[in-house]
Order: sequence, then C-alpha cells, then structure tokens
Amino acid sequence: MRFNHLFAPLVAAAGLALLAAAPAAAQETMKINISLAQNSHQGVAIDTFAKEVDKRSNGRYKIQTFYSGSIGAERESVEGVQLGTHDLTFTSTGPVPNFVPEVAILDIPFLFRDYAQARAVLDGPIGQDLLQKFPAKNLIALAWAENGFRHMTNSKRSVALPDDLKGLKMRTMENPVHIQAYKAFGIIPTPMAFTEVFTALQQGTVDGQENPLSVITAAKLEQVQKYLTLTGHVYSPALILMNKAKWDKLPPADKQIFLDSAKEAVKANRARVDEDEKKAVADLRSKGMTVVETIDKTKFQAVLGPTYADFGKRFGQDNIDKIRNYK
Repeated sequence: MRFNHLFAPLVAAAGLALLAAAPAAAQETMKINISLAQNSHQGVAIDTFAKEVDKRSNGRYKIQTFYSGSIGAERESVEGVQLGTHDLTFTSTGPVPNFVPEVAILDIPFLFRDYAQARAVLDGPIGQDLLQKFPAKNLIALAWAENGFRHMTNSKRSVALPDDLKGLKMRTMENPVHIQAYKAFGIIPTPMAFTEVFTALQQGTVDGQENPLSVITAAKLEQVQKYLTLTGHVYSPALILMNKAKWDKLPPADKQIFLDSAKEAVKANRARVDEDEKKAVADLRSKGMTVVETIDKTKFQAVLGPTYADFGKRFGQDNIDKIRNYK
C-alpha cells in the first residue's frame, strides 16, 4: 500500500502531461476534391469551404483539399462519396443523374436565360426540393454551386449555325441528357472523364468539347483548340456532396457549420465564375482562339424540337416550364 501511495503523485503527473499534449478537442480530418486545378472557380470553392469549416469549428474539423483529379475523376468521386470511401467532393452535375436521376432536368439545353435566373432557381424552392432527393442515394448535397454556361470549342472549323456541328466528334460529360441533345445536332458524342480531355484533344481522339469559359481557361484548352463559339447551350450547376453516414454522425451544431461553410464556398465560387466570364473571351483571343460571340439561338433550339418533346414526356412539361419561366 505504501508503494502505491508513493507513486500516486507520479502517475497523476504523467496523466496531466498526456492531457496537456492532447488537443483540446477531438480533431477529424476529411478530404474533398475537384477535377480542375487549384487556381479555378472550383479551387476557390473548396479552399473557402476548408477555411470556413476550420474557423467555425475552432479546428475540430480539418478539410484536406485535392485538385486536378488527383484522387479521382468526377463520376468515381461521387461514387466514392456514396460508398463512403470519399468524405466529400465538389462536382459538376455531369455524372450526377447517374446517381440522382431527377437532377437531369437541369441539363436540358437552353433551359435558363442567364446566371441570375439559374442561381435563383437553384437557391429557391425548385433547387432546394432537388437537394432532398440525395439522402435516399446515400448522399448529402450541402449546396448548389456552379460551373457556368457551357460553350463549344473545336479544332476543325468555326461554328455559327447548327449545321456547322455535323460530324464533329465532341467529348461530352457522362450525361444522358447532353448526349441525346448533341446527337440531334449531328455531333458524334464521346463521353469521357474531364481528367482525360486535354490529352484526347491533343491527340485528336476528339475534335472538340464543351465547357464553361471558367473551365476552358483553367484547363488551358486554348492550347489544343482553335475555335470557340459562345453557344451558352447548357447551364452547368455544381454540387458540394458529402457521405450520408459521415453526415449522420455529426451533432446538429456541426451540421450547421458544414452547411454555413458550403454557403460561403458557393459565394466565392460564383464570384470567381463572374470574374472569369468578364475577361475570358479577350484572354482566349489573345492566345490565338477564333471566337464567335453571337449566334441565333432560336435556330439551335429549332433543331432540338423532337428532343424537347421527348424531354417533356420524361420530366413533365409542367416541370420544365416552371424552371424556364421562373422569375
């Protein structure tokens, strides 16, 4: 007993030393990734998200950021988040309809008038209702972000009319709505992950691709593409996704931290898209691209008449009109 009594202070001191060395609260590290470089509208989004989560949780949660598809392309990243092998991802909606089919309605060509309307739809009841479709697929959608309005580039010829697209082999996202619409233009769609696009264009595996200006500039596609047409044919949203099991383990106050951090990430993301849009055309022209800035969109929409009829049956014409006419 005397032995135990003598060593009790030493044991207590050792215990205090261990406590002092330990962090004030348990820290958890999660990973989030994008398919573009850090210096992009996507990079700004996840960097802001990571910073906000760290600040709002007093360092209890650390978000590790990965860029340029270094831990997976978009489709496999969404799949990883669904399965729980990834914690979070920032993705365009390109591959998302393969997991949450209802989201595909947003990919209908010429559905949105401009950025103001697109953002209002996503931030309003229509977009928020769509976010509720994700938990059933083992995904939590924290917020709508964006890639921007998509435009067409190619290495073969200038595109001003729908007929100019015929026969062009174009990389498309792995998105059935896009593929159906592009076939109607006479395009030969070639679905592939974005991480493969630069090399495919460089090697001539495909003639062209379509993406927002923010993506075209961030990926330096002017190095492998000569012609750009500002078709604005599809508005491309993006999402911050989280694994549902990971989300379910968070206390309510911490869930709010992630939601609020995602809102700040979206603000930064959209601001960068706006900034890129203002200077991208002049920048790409200065680097040798031929740019067609104005097209008659009604001619492109006319070609899609039968395709629109199919979409009306698939998604419900009322649902499409509700988005198209949203103010």
